[in-house]
Amino acid sequence: MKKIKTALLSYGMSGRVFHAPFLELHNGFELTGSWERSKKLIQNDYPNVKSYASLEELLADDVELVVVNTPVETHYEFAKKVLLAGKHALVEKAFTTTAAEAEELDAIAEEKGLKLTVYQNRRWDSDFKTVKQVVDQNLLGDIVEAEFHFDRYNPALSPKNHKETANAGAGVIKDLGPHIIDQALHLFGYPEAVHGDVRYTRENTLVDDWFDITLYYSDKRVRLKAGFFVREAVPAYVVHGKKGSFLKQRGDIQEDVLKTGEKPTRDAWGIEPEGNEGLLHTEISGEEVRKKVPTLQGNYYELFDGMYNAVTQDKPEPVTAGDGIKTMKIIDAAIASSEQKRIIEL
Repeated sequence: MKKIKTALLSYGMSGRVFHAPFLELHNGFELTGSWERSKKLIQNDYPNVKSYASLEELLADDVELVVVNTPVETHYEFAKKVLLAGKHALVEKAFTTTAAEAEELDAIAEEKGLKLTVYQNRRWDSDFKTVKQVVDQNLLGDIVEAEFHFDRYNPALSPKNHKETANAGAGVIKDLGPHIIDQALHLFGYPEAVHGDVRYTRENTLVDDWFDITLYYSDKRVRLKAGFFVREAVPAYVVHGKKGSFLKQRGDIQEDVLKTGEKPTRDAWGIEPEGNEGLLHTEISGEEVRKKVPTLQGNYYELFDGMYNAVTQDKPEPVTAGDGIKTMKIIDAAIASSEQKRIIEL
């Protein structure tokens, strides 16, 4: 099996939790190291890899794929340098700070024949995979409305300066927003128009920490919400169709387990504990049915496997740059809508 030499642009929580363990698990990747600016930590976990002192040193090495997992405001600059150096790129969400930046990166990758993927790992969450299965199986009939939440109760400001300093990449709409926006587009397609309401709710916050986005389709409305003052969570996924409804709490365990240091596997991984199944209330073969639906297994390994096949077999990326551009267009439109207090046509 061909090994893709892969490097990270940082080894903080993102590199340590979401990327390095899956690169290690997949037989098709070879982790060469990470760019580390001050703390030199990666060799504690992976003794045989390099700690690069600069981006230039990393790009000069024999690396084929680079994971751009630095703060959002740096994604465009760093991903552009990666692509211009002839390397494939896997870029964390939010893809960029604007759709225009995303389109430029896509054009460079296309021109150079490189693979450019956006790390939208939440497509492989157990909860969302289950919601998608219910919709794809047409168990609800024609969809009329849906509501996705990514809520938390966390009034305190983050200790991470880049998350709380006013900059083009900060704020919850570019942090949690890409997760549920991408999920909605993956499930329902691209909408006709967007309405957005973006707020600042925490004391002394300099960045947005609440949003309410409505996607307008000809036959349905999809509402996306996130905020930091939700102590009692409502269902994260609510989908209503002409035959029935499906409600599902957020339940994917992968992030929490990865944060403990446990390493992922291909088999018994990403399995929600019993008792968190979604509720289906619909009509099947003329009979009213109200039952719990078993939750599918989640596994971020599938994203990395898709990236491997894209690079080695020239297959489509698991999340394309085009997907990332659409998500950024929704974010741009939602921010403009909030500022102008009107619906934005796409």
